[in-house]
Amino acid sequence: MVFENLLTDPVLVTYVIFFITLWTIPWKGVALWIAARKKHKVWFIVLLVVNTLAILEILYIFVFSKCGKKKAKKRG
Repeated sequence: MVFENLLTDPVLVTYVIFFITLWTIPWKGVALWIAARKKHKVWFIVLLVVNTLAILEILYIFVFSKCGKKKAKKRG
């Protein structure tokens, strides 16, 4: 099969790991930064330790970090 040969090619595996790293690091950095600013210690530790190819980080940035956010009312 074609896929069996892809995993045995060390150059291709190196490129795949390189691109996965390029994809993951910016998302992880932004998610950790937001968690630190919002003082979400548990989220910070989970995001730091668990590697989900940026899926958890993206969910945290766009979904979970906005939970509990209250809109400020303008007094006028």
